[in-house]
Amino acid sequence: MKITLQNLTKKFKSKNKKDPNDVIAVNDFTYEIPEGKLIGLLGPSGCGKSTVLNLICGLEKPTSGRILFDGEDVSDVEPEHRGVGLVFQNYALYPHLTVYQNILFPLQNLRGKDKLTKDVMDKKVMEAAKLVQIEEYLERRPAELSGGQQQRVAIARALVKMPKVLLLDEPLSNLDARLRLQTREELRRIQRETGITTIFVTHDQEEAMSISDYILVMNAGRLDQYGRPQDIYDDPKNLFVAKFLGTPPINVFEGAIRGGKIVIGDEAVTDFDAPDCSVWVGIRPEGMTPDPEGTFTAELDRVEIMGRDTSVVCRHPACQSPTVRAVIFAKRADEVRPPDVRFALEPSKVLVFDRDTEERIRPSAEDNNEK
Repeated sequence: MKITLQNLTKKFKSKNKKDPNDVIAVNDFTYEIPEGKLIGLLGPSGCGKSTVLNLICGLEKPTSGRILFDGEDVSDVEPEHRGVGLVFQNYALYPHLTVYQNILFPLQNLRGKDKLTKDVMDKKVMEAAKLVQIEEYLERRPAELSGGQQQRVAIARALVKMPKVLLLDEPLSNLDARLRLQTREELRRIQRETGITTIFVTHDQEEAMSISDYILVMNAGRLDQYGRPQDIYDDPKNLFVAKFLGTPPINVFEGAIRGGKIVIGDEAVTDFDAPDCSVWVGIRPEGMTPDPEGTFTAELDRVEIMGRDTSVVCRHPACQSPTVRAVIFAKRADEVRPPDVRFALEPSKVLVFDRDTEERIRPSAEDNNEK
């Protein structure tokens, strides 16, 4: 099912007596979610992600704008008639029912031509339980389960009736790291096999990038950028998106363009064809390689061994954060020695942003090619 969001806005009444203005949770949000794709809705806490999800499923009514399912306006349609499956962050299980009964509940409410026999319902419940690995807990009640097990019950309950749209509100937040990885892979496999249009809300950018066909980055209620995960990572439109995507995060420095060079501190670190101005310079950690002839110098703080990779932690007076991080192969760790480390920079990993607007600045040749 294709979902179209047209100029979607949601305002809430202010509870702050000193500021009576409405709180704008979603601000003029417009996007068309392609049929059969998995969309990652990504952004920091409070940016409006969950509100967008609640508007799509009908738990909230838009202040203005429209929501269309396959071209049909469902803005005023009740949630139970929209054909969506929703997994909440806080489980929302029925405490007095067993795991089996919780998963079964959506099937029992099917009416008319959609009504199923007891045998078919039982089969579907068992398939859903097996998928999320909770077969052995079917006779338990939610209070007898861990948080991670309860979340898996909620996922199974949403999947059991194979909805046309699946909405996931940070569904993996309470799982341990290994199970979280396994479950998101299972969610991706299920989505591809069923073709269900899926929207996955998370503030975990690694999670969103790993399984999404497209990601939408939100900031303060607005849609900041959308596209394929790697495209947005490589080509962020502004400093917010660049800082939000990436683990470890991008290193950001006060810098300048002078005479066709990017200057950080007193070092000209790489060529950049643009008019002279003050800028923010972002350098991805994987774009920094130890090199005695390198153009960028930082004071070594420590080296952190992470298995395959090594994190070289440095300090630099022009950096926005207390530390600068470079990620290199572990076998190159011996090349790093105090007090200072010189780095060669990969030009494609060096991003430049306007100091005032924080919008991306591109080299003049690149701008001309785009035009």
